[in-house]
Amino acid sequence: MSGKKKEEFRNEEAILDIQDKPTFGHWLVLSIQHLFTMFGATVLVPLLVGINPSIALFSSGVGTLVYILCTKAKIPAYLGSSFAFVGTMQALMKVYGYPAVGQGAISAGLVYLIVSLIISRFGSEWVDSLLPPVVVGPIIIVIGLSLARRPPMMRC
Repeated sequence: MSGKKKEEFRNEEAILDIQDKPTFGHWLVLSIQHLFTMFGATVLVPLLVGINPSIALFSSGVGTLVYILCTKAKIPAYLGSSFAFVGTMQALMKVYGYPAVGQGAISAGLVYLIVSLIISRFGSEWVDSLLPPVVVGPIIIVIGLSLARRPPMMRC
């Protein structure tokens, strides 16, 4: 490795850039905003699936603590529920119940673990080329729109 230091990327248009640390007031407002977003998603997903939300809150809390330990608290993040699996989990819950949903969650976790090990070994460039923003964005939109059903009384 050469002794040259990598040039740091700066986005002059960003209010708070990647390397910036917020002031206490800014940090507090962002934390409250994140709390409302996180709590809503973490409670809504289990309600849509038919699982007790306390299971999701406990699991996301334990997962977050493990994540913080693994990253040595260098990357602050909260690991919550994913809307990506709602349809599949609803179908599994109707037909097979809790054991199938649990097995699906564990299987998805194992796939995430394998992919993270591959990324740590080979880097993330291949993921960026396989799933560029132009692909990921529409997927997220489709997931959101599929969850935004009209109430039964408004259906034609």
